[in-house]
Amino acid sequence: MSSVGLLLLCGIFLGVAPAHAAGDAVTIDATVDGTPVGEDELLLDPSGSSRILVTVHNGTDTVRHVKTIRLSGTALALTFFSYDTTVPFDVPAKESVTRGFVLDLGQLGTQATGLLPTELEVLDTNRDVIASIGVTGDVRGSLWSVYGVFGLAVFGLTLLAWAGALFALARRRLPANRWQRAMRFLPAGVGTGLVAVISLSVLRVMAPSPAAEIPFILGAAAAAFALGYLTPHPDVDDLRPPPTDPESTQRITRPLPGGVA
Repeated sequence: MSSVGLLLLCGIFLGVAPAHAAGDAVTIDATVDGTPVGEDELLLDPSGSSRILVTVHNGTDTVRHVKTIRLSGTALALTFFSYDTTVPFDVPAKESVTRGFVLDLGQLGTQATGLLPTELEVLDTNRDVIASIGVTGDVRGSLWSVYGVFGLAVFGLTLLAWAGALFALARRRLPANRWQRAMRFLPAGVGTGLVAVISLSVLRVMAPSPAAEIPFILGAAAAAFALGYLTPHPDVDDLRPPPTDPESTQRITRPLPGGVA
């Protein structure tokens, strides 16, 4: 066995890929209106169209057939906008091909607003993703877009959850068990975390991402849970039904002098 084959065999047993394997992949570079995708926030303005250039680098040994280029934006594991453009072309092995197209973003203003994680993907004829590149999209949409209304709905439900928990606390109608009282406040805490994440996104302070979503949601949920756990114990007399007065429910007759009842 040659030395090259021996090294390759050792690499397989040790779980190490051959040196050239790192280049055997499909990657993409893209620009939107001349701005490279991935280096900075990507401005997406619904008032006009955007010129998109995509370069596909095929590092594999086979021809890759590209059919669709997709631009999409997600938040909280939900997709709020997605644009598929059919641009069929082939990328020969070990070569790169560039294609450009104009994307009309007129409907984007009713779909999202603020900073959202945005992804540009290249799909093959089976609609499988060949390669993708991520960027933070700055969507200049309306507050009454789908994403904005979603945030307002979460805000309203959170207010109702807090109002219900605090009203029960004021009326001393919370459960006597501390863990049950804590669970009563937990939904309000989760809603508060969601509202914080969406608000920072809409105000263009920070885009939603797992690194940002999890601390906000878990932190707010833990604070609300602790608040419910530490709420005052309701009085036993408040939880016990009022005693029944037998004289108020039943008339007791006593004989009067002279034998008259």
